[in-house]
Amino acid sequence: QLQLVESGGGLVHPGGSLRLSCAASGFSLDYYAIGWFRQAPGKEREGVSCISSSDGTAYYADSVKGRFTISRDNAKNTVYLQMNSLKPEDTAVYYCAATRSYLITTVQAMCINYRRISAYWGQGTQVTVSS
Repeated sequence: QLQLVESGGGLVHPGGSLRLSCAASGFSLDYYAIGWFRQAPGKEREGVSCISSSDGTAYYADSVKGRFTISRDNAKNTVYLQMNSLKPEDTAVYYCAATRSYLITTVQAMCINYRRISAYWGQGTQVTVSS
């Protein structure tokens, strides 16, 4: 069974850090671009960061640039999202998604046009930033 499982969410104070993990099972992430997305209550899902399968090219939404870092460990079949300097507006359910690299032109396209791209999705992990 092909599956993505997110973990690492939780409650953190403003200014704190969390590291999210996205572990794949049933398939190898080697040929997949991976993205992190989030959805806050009452808002549309948005692409936070996406990373290529090959050279590690990454895209970040302006709202997280300089604070979040995406990385992948293909040996562990896992992608990470290191989130620093968290703000209350980062509160959301965070999802990871995997799409075959040939289906996208750029990782930015994956993050922005995810609705038009076939992908595997995880079930999400809640991140709450609050004092």
